[in-house]
Amino acid sequence: MKPDIVVPGAAPPDAPAAGKARSAPAPAARERDLLVFAHANGFPAPSYRVLLELLGRHYEVRAPDMLGHAPRFPVSDNWPRLLEELAEFVQQHRGGRRVVLVGHSLGGLLGLMLAAAHPDWLRALVLLDSPVVAGWRAGLLWASKRSGLIWRAAPTSLALRRRRVWPDIGAVREHLGAKAPFAGWDPRMLEDYARDGTVDQEGARALRFRPEVEASIYATLPHHLSRLGLRRAGVPIGFIGGTESRELAMAGMRATRRLVGPHLRWMRGGSHLFPFEQPQATAGVILELLRELGA
Repeated sequence: MKPDIVVPGAAPPDAPAAGKARSAPAPAARERDLLVFAHANGFPAPSYRVLLELLGRHYEVRAPDMLGHAPRFPVSDNWPRLLEELAEFVQQHRGGRRVVLVGHSLGGLLGLMLAAAHPDWLRALVLLDSPVVAGWRAGLLWASKRSGLIWRAAPTSLALRRRRVWPDIGAVREHLGAKAPFAGWDPRMLEDYARDGTVDQEGARALRFRPEVEASIYATLPHHLSRLGLRRAGVPIGFIGGTESRELAMAGMRATRRLVGPHLRWMRGGSHLFPFEQPQATAGVILELLRELGA
């Protein structure tokens, strides 16, 4: 397994060219506020390299490499061990600081749970297409988990049937590029996922994020998020959704709208995977929301 991702931060876009005078040096990475990025299910943190480097111009960025694969933190219903895994990562790196947390899908839902469990650790939370499932939808989710039907429905069933091995990185790239969910990806993000989402295995390339773990995460999706008392926790929360996200359509937005209030933004034309489709625009909206949230 690769080490946790660290993006020390590049010079800001308006930094003067070499040799030109400036009033003060740019802050070192360790002096920047800490932003922890938590990835979506099935997508290891290195897959987000372009987005993380953009955020790294403004923050010290750290990201757990691949949640759900450590034996100490097995996947179970409502993700209590996954929460422990993210909490341990944040605690190891925050050094007593309150941090900004940005989470995509799985990562955002774990961020909500972390905000409820440790509100004093977070300055702000930004959710990327991570809606709160509540009301009758939460009841239906609970029933599907209890009956086992969730294992036969998408996306759980699709994860179990996912192709795992290719001859080389070129074959990975070609296979993914021909599939609809990847068709709108930024080419740099697709290249990073083909390379860093797979690992060498006896001369071939195999998925790093194990499909059985991905399926287990889907099958144990939390149904209790609306009962966490997030508003009482006092952590400022923003939400960015894709206008074409089928996941948002299925989950509904009523509870999420109540939670985030005016701190809601949309990525026009974006699917559930809009951070991979529009990394530059996504980074810009994240930074805008964080300013709005006071972080």
